[in-house]
Amino acid sequence: MPQNQMQTEHQDAARAGSEELPQPFDESFARDPHTVYARLRAAGPVHRVALPDGSPVWLVTREADVRAGLGDPRLSVNKRHSTTGFSGFSLPPALDRNLLNIDPDDHLRLRRLVSRGFTPRHVEGLRTGIQAAVDDLVSRLAERIADSGEADLVTGLATPLPLRVIGALLRIPAPDQDRFSGRVATMLAPHSREELGAAIGHVHRFLTALVADRRAHPGDDVLSGLIAARDEQDRLTEDELVSLAFLILMAGSESTQHALSGGVLTLLTHPEQLAALRARPELLPDAVEEVLRHAGPHQTAIRRFPTEPVEIGGVPVPAGETVLFALASAQRDPARYPDPDRFDITREDKAHLALGHGLHHCLGAPLARLQITLALGTLLDRLPGLRLARPAAELPWTSTFRFRALRALPVTADV
Repeated sequence: MPQNQMQTEHQDAARAGSEELPQPFDESFARDPHTVYARLRAAGPVHRVALPDGSPVWLVTREADVRAGLGDPRLSVNKRHSTTGFSGFSLPPALDRNLLNIDPDDHLRLRRLVSRGFTPRHVEGLRTGIQAAVDDLVSRLAERIADSGEADLVTGLATPLPLRVIGALLRIPAPDQDRFSGRVATMLAPHSREELGAAIGHVHRFLTALVADRRAHPGDDVLSGLIAARDEQDRLTEDELVSLAFLILMAGSESTQHALSGGVLTLLTHPEQLAALRARPELLPDAVEEVLRHAGPHQTAIRRFPTEPVEIGGVPVPAGETVLFALASAQRDPARYPDPDRFDITREDKAHLALGHGLHHCLGAPLARLQITLALGTLLDRLPGLRLARPAAELPWTSTFRFRALRALPVTADV
């Protein structure tokens, strides 16, 4: 059967089987995804739906199935197992050969090479530098609020902080950090195929030049260590080297940025929880975990492809088809979390899937947690009366099937 005919039949079947259910990833979903997820969870554990481009996927909505699926070795992240023509970004090999697209044993080999830069002990050693970056950015926010009455927390703190941290980790000059961030943002939410292709090309050239420069001027940073593993020990290929740099820069900036801005918004729209945190600062680590559960930016985990026919939640899924695990849905599943839509920084069950699970658990999780913790703590300490400068309903969002994130977060404070 021709590929396009097969995809059309899959989409028709999806629509026919779920006519009374909301379709995720449309405009109404972008405005209120959790209402849609609640209806889908109640209707069944797995749904055949279409992505915005019409591609058919299996969407897994319940926490137990999502957690089990993320750890199932039969569900591969490698696109070569796709039988439906999935290509994703269609990245060049020098960007595509990273931890998000390969399975064991290559995944474990590459993860071991890069993980030394992200161990809890190494990350703790970065605390002083991260705190200095937070202090500087929050001071600038306070100055803008004093001058004009408000400041945008997304552009003033959430975006530049992780870029500074990852930039320092890889020794990237500040102007290059900003340019790279813009290109990655375009890749994640392009307006056209032409714009996407141009952004991918710029990112590829930037990283290739960065690797060449670091070869000529090595240091004690993570990238220099990876280059040494490539050149001296032959433990990874050139494509793997550039792809790992791409993943560190992209994932290290995007996820933390969106989680931090979403976390601030969540606290500011739950004043009783904000007051509790101000009264008991020792609850800050618990608050960070609840922020990640309640307001984590990632809608779905990276796609999986069954290497053989599997059952997920009792639903048969053919080999090679695309499976998406709905992280945002799993983290509001009432079968796992009592009163799951309630934001509660004293919640006893602090486990969540916002940073992944299993083999592909986020490598930079300790670094992300530290940045969010230091940023939230400093904001509450340095900006008394921190509050929204616009109604929450008027805030602009970017929403895709991958993530939902604030584009701007105007705030004010008593400075």
